Amino acid sequence: MKSASDAPAPSLKIVVCPRCGGDSVYAPSNPFRPFCSERCKNIDFGAWASESFRVPSNDLPEDQPGGIERLQ
Repeated sequence: MKSASDAPAPSLKIVVCPRCGGDSVYAPSNPFRPFCSERCKNIDFGAWASESFRVPSNDLPEDQPGGIERLQ
C-alpha cells in the first residue's frame, strides 16, 4: 500500500511571463501568475491603466463628430 509520501510530486507548469519573457510558475504558489513577479504584474497593470494597450479600430468614437451618423 502506498502512503501519501510515496505519491509523485505534481509537476510544475512553467509558462512564459507575458512581460519579461522569463520563466514563470503557473500554480497557486505564485500569486502573480501568469507573471513571474510582482514587478512584472505591476508594469503590465500600469500599461493597461495608462491606456498603452489598445484594441485597434477603424471606427470613430461615438463622442466625435460623425461617429454615430457613420454607424447608422
